[in-house]
Amino acid sequence: GVLHEDLRLLLDTSLPPKRKKVVLGVGDAKMGAAVLEELGVQCQTGGVVAELMRGIRLHFPALVRGLTAQSAAKAQLGLGHSYSRAKVKFNVHRVDNMIIQSISLLDQLDKDINTFSMRVREWYGYHFPELIKIVPENSMYCQVAKFIGNRRELSEESLEGLEEIVMDSAKAQAILEASRSSMGMDISPLDLINIESFSRRVISLSDYRKGLQEYLRSKMSQVAPSLSALIGEVVGARLISHAGSLTNLAKYPASTVQILGAEKALFRALKTRGNTPKYGLIFHSTFIGRAAAKNKGRISRYLANKCTIASRIDCFSEVPTSVFGDKLREQVEERLAFYETGEPPRKNLEVMKEAVVEASEVVAEVKRRQEKKEKKRKKREKRRLEALAAAAEEPAENSVMETEENDVGAKKKKKKKKQQPEESEAEPEPEENGVEEEEEEEEPLPKKKRKVLVEPEQQEEEEEEKKKKKKKKKAAAQD
Repeated sequence: GVLHEDLRLLLDTSLPPKRKKVVLGVGDAKMGAAVLEELGVQCQTGGVVAELMRGIRLHFPALVRGLTAQSAAKAQLGLGHSYSRAKVKFNVHRVDNMIIQSISLLDQLDKDINTFSMRVREWYGYHFPELIKIVPENSMYCQVAKFIGNRRELSEESLEGLEEIVMDSAKAQAILEASRSSMGMDISPLDLINIESFSRRVISLSDYRKGLQEYLRSKMSQVAPSLSALIGEVVGARLISHAGSLTNLAKYPASTVQILGAEKALFRALKTRGNTPKYGLIFHSTFIGRAAAKNKGRISRYLANKCTIASRIDCFSEVPTSVFGDKLREQVEERLAFYETGEPPRKNLEVMKEAVVEASEVVAEVKRRQEKKEKKRKKREKRRLEALAAAAEEPAENSVMETEENDVGAKKKKKKKKQQPEESEAEPEPEENGVEEEEEEEEPLPKKKRKVLVEPEQQEEEEEEKKKKKKKKKAAAQD
């Protein structure tokens, strides 16, 4: 509904009357209505305008200087991406796809661990059949089988390790006594190695399942905190997965959420004209299990209503909190107590007012923390940029200093070279009495200066000796 600033300037109502009489061609009827309502300018929409717009779009690179067809295509693609991103409002921390994949993998792991544990029981049961009754849990059975190995090697020394696994001294003692009087067959070392290896794999799968469940809890607390506080992380994740997304779940009415997951029973009841199901996936909630048989249908309907409210709050709130979920859970608890004892529950309006007040405080606190984190992040970024700028300036300063030092050194060398011949040419003149020459001790001159100050007669003698040596070498070479 907001017009572009350029369009406002173009169609300003302060224009002269002659210039106001303009018919604007607009491709969209809604935009034309908005222009007419806000500025009082008649807009024409129809087939002619659409064809004109299509022609302008087709020949746009030819109409604008410096614009190629490739850059226009890139601009259109960027505009499409920006529009889609604005519509979707994508947030990395509130992605329900990860919840759907996690709960699906959790269900698959449960099936696989159950199947593999049964295989370990059957395989190790040939050697130690009494262990199945003593240790009924799947993961614990695999740990015990891996720890024991050959039952004939089990002794009192390994009793402490068994207690750590089983967490019960009586069970550990019963395993030790059963191993001494077991009716199982003997087993070869090679078979035992394979059983231990397979048990190790099952144990690692069980550990991974625990980690995956923690990951699911953390994601649910970020994406749907109210729903997870009301009905639990696993059941809430199953509802989101069955609906396809949190948005789809928020769009469902409460009657659909109530029987979500019981589609087969519903259509079978409709076909045979029997009783429709009272609950679907929400049956796994603790509330329905705690309710009496005659109240299960009523509490499931009430719980479905609250789940719908919680999912909508989670989906459409900017800063999701678990305050509403806790309040809705309290309402379900009060309704359960009302069915059992007859104590009247609080009204929904009172509870929601309290929840709104608490949620506003929590949201303000969360926003304040986010602002603090943002300020700290900006400070760190500023320091990092300053450090990089300082590091970039240091080598430049060092290079400037080096060039200056080199220039100064070169100038000093030139001055020294100029001073050396002057000193050699200007020898000290002997004074009349020669007293000052004896008193003043001359400093030892460097080698180069010494060579310069050598007497010319000595130089001539050295040159003659060199010539004689060269002549002797030539004569010896000729002989």
